[in-house]
Amino acid sequence: MSAAMLPGFWTVIPAAGIGSRMRADRPKQYLQLAGKTVLEHTLACFLSHPQLQGLVVSLAGNDPYWSDLRCANDPRIQRANGGSERADSVLAGLHRLSELGARDEEWVLVHDAARPNLSREDLDRLLVELADDPIGGLLAVPARDTLKRAGGNGRVLETIDRSVIWQAFTPQMFRLGALRDALAGALEAGAAVTDEASALEWAGHSPRLIEGRSDNLKITRPEDLQWLEQRWRS
Repeated sequence: MSAAMLPGFWTVIPAAGIGSRMRADRPKQYLQLAGKTVLEHTLACFLSHPQLQGLVVSLAGNDPYWSDLRCANDPRIQRANGGSERADSVLAGLHRLSELGARDEEWVLVHDAARPNLSREDLDRLLVELADDPIGGLLAVPARDTLKRAGGNGRVLETIDRSVIWQAFTPQMFRLGALRDALAGALEAGAAVTDEASALEWAGHSPRLIEGRSDNLKITRPEDLQWLEQRWRS
């Protein structure tokens, strides 16, 4: 499918986290990777796509790093004030998109700020597969390893059937209005919202799983950054 046949979409990047597990002097999205910050690499896949309608980055109110990035002046990128949790930052980004003219029925892709290795192929696959889906969905990978359920004492309680387990990735793709309402409702109800799909699940929907590449890695620990550095050098 040509790029012109893909649906137009908006993007929200929640980037207000501090990434304490990286043990670094700054949030992980601003760490250097192959000559640029992690966040710049993350944004690049979306900014190079011809169907992007606009992009909002949700940042901490006292973020001192964003303004130093070259892409901070890109007219396609707008800033929103992020919150203490991911869901708060995403919701703020959705409200900003509405202010920019995005309609409730339009597609929004939410992507982790520290997931810089998203391939164009995976992005296009998500757009193709979900273009006419009534709910939306997310990139994910089927579990490959044997999975164990642990007890409080650190011992195995049981082995879980991995054939029904998927690891959720991003981007996650939903209609703006449906995602906004689901997030707002779940937050008001005090429900656990670990990603956008979980908010839609809370609202009674069943998002679709789209298999993507396993190297769409989210940088969480120092070894993740090292692994990407080595991979990109090879």
